Amino acid sequence: MHLLLDRYKSPLATLLVITDAEGNLRALDFADNEWRICRMLGEIYGDYELGRGEAPRSITRALDAYFDGDLDALDEIRIATDGTPFQRTVWKELRKIKSGATKSYGQIAASIGRPTASRAVGAANGSNPISIVVPCHRVIGSNGTLTGYGGGLPRKKWLLDHERQHSKPVARKLSKSAR
Repeated sequence: MHLLLDRYKSPLATLLVITDAEGNLRALDFADNEWRICRMLGEIYGDYELGRGEAPRSITRALDAYFDGDLDALDEIRIATDGTPFQRTVWKELRKIKSGATKSYGQIAASIGRPTASRAVGAANGSNPISIVVPCHRVIGSNGTLTGYGGGLPRKKWLLDHERQHSKPVARKLSKSAR
């Protein structure tokens, strides 16, 4: 498989943007984790070639919009990655977590019909090759604490704070007694 690598300067850090020939996002990680993303790509794809290439404008526009506060812009990025069926199920579930919200590993395990698989969810979360767009940073410990993040806990906190600052207020229904 031939993949293309571009570098994107975000307000948080330089990101590695890895795409395929069709313009799908295959991996996204922090530049100081280049060793980690190359290892992950090897685990996922086996033999692959990584050449320099410009990321599709649709991806960089969506990243620009996200960092400017349009959190829904990431939903428009086309992603494609291999992984085990379980990993892909977890990664798909991560994309359902709304910006500004968090879920625990146990909540994700329950939502995919595997309530006792919180450790396996954690392992799949840690193997996510598409950071930020597949929002593994929105997964927290069952007690509400920030737990491991490949980009480091300060970046996880920055991303969650950014999303909370820019997230749309959730409309709440008033109970009959509150009206």
